[in-house]
Amino acid sequence: MALLFTHATLLPMTAEAGAPRTFTGAVGVEENRIALVTADEAAVEAFRAAHPSLREFDCRGRLVMPGLVNTHCHAAMTLQRSYADDIALMEWLNDYIWPFEGRQTPDDVALGMTLGIAEMLLGGITSFVDMYYCEDRCVEVAEGLGIRALLGCNYFDSNIDAVMPEIGRAVAAAASGSGRVRVAVAPHSPYTVSPDNLVRGREAAARWGLPLMIHLAETVDEARIVEERYGCSPVEHLDRLGMLSPRTIAAHCIHLSDRDIATLVARGVTVSHNPQSNMKISSGVAPIERLRRAGACVTLGTDGPCSNNDLDLWEELRTAVFLQKSATGDPCALPAAEALRMVTVDGARAMGCAEGELGVLREGALADLVVVDLQKPHLQPVHDVVSNLVYCGKASDVETVVVDGRVVVDHGRIVGLDLGQLYREAAAAAARLAGA
Repeated sequence: MALLFTHATLLPMTAEAGAPRTFTGAVGVEENRIALVTADEAAVEAFRAAHPSLREFDCRGRLVMPGLVNTHCHAAMTLQRSYADDIALMEWLNDYIWPFEGRQTPDDVALGMTLGIAEMLLGGITSFVDMYYCEDRCVEVAEGLGIRALLGCNYFDSNIDAVMPEIGRAVAAAASGSGRVRVAVAPHSPYTVSPDNLVRGREAAARWGLPLMIHLAETVDEARIVEERYGCSPVEHLDRLGMLSPRTIAAHCIHLSDRDIATLVARGVTVSHNPQSNMKISSGVAPIERLRRAGACVTLGTDGPCSNNDLDLWEELRTAVFLQKSATGDPCALPAAEALRMVTVDGARAMGCAEGELGVLREGALADLVVVDLQKPHLQPVHDVVSNLVYCGKASDVETVVVDGRVVVDHGRIVGLDLGQLYREAAAAAARLAGA
């Protein structure tokens, strides 16, 4: 069914510098592509005439914009939400998180992923980059719920032999699906994976033609451990092993030297900034302004829902901007419009999409878009709609979500998912795993 969104404030994310960012108009969707972006009522009428069975959304008082892209998360960790808070990082990992994960079954991971995707879709996230276990099962979940995903098969030295076959299964499952879900190889970090096993991951990615993702330069302890073992920074270590390229997504990137930043830019690595998680775990403040000024592609991610503790990219937007202004002492650091690019245009680039393919409202682009209800006290009045979105927007403002031309959230309701039943199953699984 064709879709038509009329009388909307449109935020295409395609405006040239100095040009108006928004205009009033309509968006038409045909199959999985945007077929119309216009302020011309005659063009709207022609689209209606060409698609007599279309579904029309009257978007008066609403904004239509590209869907958000979350470039780093562990969505299945919803089952660990608020399980272990206010604890030092190494104790948190060794005594709580990793033992909990060791008790999970593939069914538990699929259940946690279902809950995580539901949360993201309701908040306007149409694409996400994940790093976790049992991603072969998660391919099925993402396909079923209609989201776009890049699923990274996570491994350590301790489980690499089990994960390598999982990568092949995940690739096969994705290949038989819609094309919305793709797979990546995801070594955990430079301090938990040996050089030999990092290279094994790189070779596996090359063999299947997959991207790489990794946690990088996240903590002071990581920098110290890598320096002691290999005599260099985490970035230098990965670079020596050939792990850094335009198909690499590096999460966190907090403890960086100028030389590290230059290396990331030269290799074309995408940086996923996760400000709320970094603040909660006291990892530090990533040098986002230095990275951006050096020419790095910087995007935003939520990280996992037990280190954040949610999957709300609107909160992440606001936090990222405020944090950079505070950390740099510059109120002009990371302007709202640039932050919004990080979760749309630049996020699409991180997903491996060609320019103009995703993250924009443009004729011919993939039809991933959201409708935001502007008729909320915290979004009125509207002096600058982009500032309102970044500084005031909330996940609950998202009303309708379209992914690949299909309505997946319809006026606040996820299509085809019984949330009550999902909550009951998640609660039972979390109680069993925590009680074990």
